[in-house]
Amino acid sequence: MISKRRDCHHVAWFVALYGALAGCVAFAEPNRPREKPNIVLLMADDLGWHDTGFQGNRRIRTPNLDRLAQSGLTFDRFYAASPVCSPTRGSCLTGRHPSRYGIPTANRGHLRQREITLAELLHAQGYVSGHFGKWHLGTLSPTFSGKGPQRDPEANYMTPSMAGFDEWFSTEYAVATWDPYLRKNAHGRFDPRALYWHNGKCITDGAQQGLTGCDSRMIMDRAIPFIEQSVASGRPFFTVIWFHAPHQPVVGGPPYLAQYAQYPENQRHYYAVITALDDQVGRLTRKLESLGVARQTMIWFCSDNGPEGNPGPKGRSQGSAGPLRGRKRSLYEGGIRVPAFVTWPAAIEPGRRTSVPAVTSDLFPTVADVLGIASPAKDDRPYDGISLRPLFEQRMERRPLPIGFQYRGDMAVIDNRFKLVHHTNLKRHRSDNGKVPVATWELYDVTDDRSESANVAAEHPEEVRRLRKILEEWRRSCQRSSERNG
Repeated sequence: MISKRRDCHHVAWFVALYGALAGCVAFAEPNRPREKPNIVLLMADDLGWHDTGFQGNRRIRTPNLDRLAQSGLTFDRFYAASPVCSPTRGSCLTGRHPSRYGIPTANRGHLRQREITLAELLHAQGYVSGHFGKWHLGTLSPTFSGKGPQRDPEANYMTPSMAGFDEWFSTEYAVATWDPYLRKNAHGRFDPRALYWHNGKCITDGAQQGLTGCDSRMIMDRAIPFIEQSVASGRPFFTVIWFHAPHQPVVGGPPYLAQYAQYPENQRHYYAVITALDDQVGRLTRKLESLGVARQTMIWFCSDNGPEGNPGPKGRSQGSAGPLRGRKRSLYEGGIRVPAFVTWPAAIEPGRRTSVPAVTSDLFPTVADVLGIASPAKDDRPYDGISLRPLFEQRMERRPLPIGFQYRGDMAVIDNRFKLVHHTNLKRHRSDNGKVPVATWELYDVTDDRSESANVAAEHPEEVRRLRKILEEWRRSCQRSSERNG
C-alpha cells in the first residue's frame, strides 16, 4: 500500500509557519472567541448563479436554502476559484489558487502533499473533521480510477484521510443524483469502485447497504450521525458536505419529478435534483437546532462553478446563470460567479446582502482568523484568499485585494469595480455569445455591466495597465509556487 500520510511534525511546522502572501495578503490580528464555532461547508455541483430562490429563481423550489440565506449574509459577487469543479474544491480547503497546488482542471493532478488543509489546521485546534460526498481532489485507490489508467491512480492517489479528515464517505468524482448504483445511471463505464468509498474501503454492494434513491440523502445520512457523535463527544466539528447535484448524470426521483410535472422532461429532472438537495439542507438545519448547536455553527454554501452547457442549457443540464455571460469552463461571470451565503447566528447579523467580492479561497483565512490563528507572512507559502471576518462585523466596504483566475491558458483579475480578462485562444470563446466581440484583452465594469456586454478597455487604458500588471505579477507568483511544489 502506498502511504502519503503526513508526519505529525509536518502539521506542527505548518501551524507555526502559517501566514499569508508576503506584501499582499495578511490575516487580521487574533481575537479568539469564547467558543470555537462548528464549521460546515456545503457545496452544490454545477449549480448556476440563478438556480436558487434566494437568487431570484421562481421555478426551482429551494425553501431551505432560502431561509438559511436569509438567516445570514448573502453574497451578490461570490466567485469560485475556477470555472470547473476540482480546482475550486481545493481552494476551499487550502486558501490557495489551484495553479499553486497542482490541480489545473478537473481530473488532472491531485492535492499535493505540501498543502495544508482546513481539516489539518482545525485538527490542531481540537476539531473532528468529516468529508461527505464528492471529493475530486485525487484518486481513492492507488490502483484504480474511474477515469481510466490515463488518470494515473498511483501518482494521483490522495484520499480525504490523507488530507486530515477523520471520517469520510466519498466518491472520486460525480455520480448519478438518483440510484447511483444502478448500471443504467453510471457516469461513464459502470464500476462500483467509481462510486462510494468509506474510510478507504470501497462499497461495492451499495443496494445491500441502503444506497438507493436520492444521492443527496445518502450523503446527509452519513453526515448527520457524524455531527451527532461530534456533539456527544464535546468536540467542535468541521463537516464538508459536497453534493453531486445538479451535475450530470442528472436523474430526478419520482417524488421530486412530480413537483415539476408541468415542465418539459429535461427541466423536470434538473429542477428535481436541486429541490432534493434543498430537502437535505433542511434536514441538516433541523438537526443542528435539535442538538442545540445551530447558533454556534458557521455554515457556508456555494457552487463549485457555473452551470453546465455551452452556449446554453443542453439536455438535462438546464442550469441558469441569469443575466451573466458564459457558463462552466468560462472565465466570464457566468462561469465563476456562483450563488453563495454564510450564516453564523452567534456572529453574523441575519438578512444581510453584500456586493463586496469574495472567493472560495477566502474560506481558509477566514476560519483561521475567526479562531485567532495568525503569524507573519512567508514568501514560500502565498495565500490568495483574505479573511472575511471584517465583512461579518460590517467593517469591510471594499475588498482590499483583487482576485486572480487562470484556466486553460486564459486569465482574469477582478477588483471592486473592474474585471480584466485575457484570452489566449479566441476561437474557444466565440460560442459564449456571438453578439459580443472577443478580444485578447477585455475590460468590464462589472458593477454596472454584470453581463459583460461592453468592453471598456479603450475608455480606461489606465485600468487595463494597472490590472494587467497585477495579473502578470500574480501569475508569476503562482508559477513559482507550482515549481516549488513539483
